[in-house]
Amino acid sequence: MLKRCFLQGILSCTVLVGLVSCSAFTQSADKGPLAEARTSSKKEIKVRNGIVDFSQEYVGSKYRSASKGPNSFDCSGFVHYVMKNFDIEMAGSSASQESQGKKVSKQEAQPGDLVFFRRSKGGRVFHVAIVLDNDNGDITVIHSTSGRGVVIDRLKDSAYWRSKVMSFRNVVGKAGA
Repeated sequence: MLKRCFLQGILSCTVLVGLVSCSAFTQSADKGPLAEARTSSKKEIKVRNGIVDFSQEYVGSKYRSASKGPNSFDCSGFVHYVMKNFDIEMAGSSASQESQGKKVSKQEAQPGDLVFFRRSKGGRVFHVAIVLDNDNGDITVIHSTSGRGVVIDRLKDSAYWRSKVMSFRNVVGKAGA
């Protein structure tokens, strides 16, 4: 029985028949979730690693509608604040952010990419999150939620978020930036 879990995005643990192996959820150009990512350059890997690391510094920050940080955020404000730190200009609303960058599939989504949510297939975007990890379609995100502030969630563990995922965008790579 093999199970992979994330604890507050800081530890990556593998449980194999009662044996536990944990390693820090740190990243470099040669280690971490990006070691397997399909990226075009070491510079892009560095930016993606930076986005993952920087965004996690805000876990626990409070939610506030229309806030763009640094002490509180709404979802699009959090994305805007994190990306601005890496010279990636983002629109102010999640609906506008969805038109930025290049659309990618769930399988192609990489750390630093964005995931957008709708309440219904034809509905408008109401939420955005940053991809922290993609383990063969098992997506872990960081986002600012109205009830919990900035948190890390594994989409497959949340029926609420999993049912509302609609699209992924690369705003980091050459095609996205």
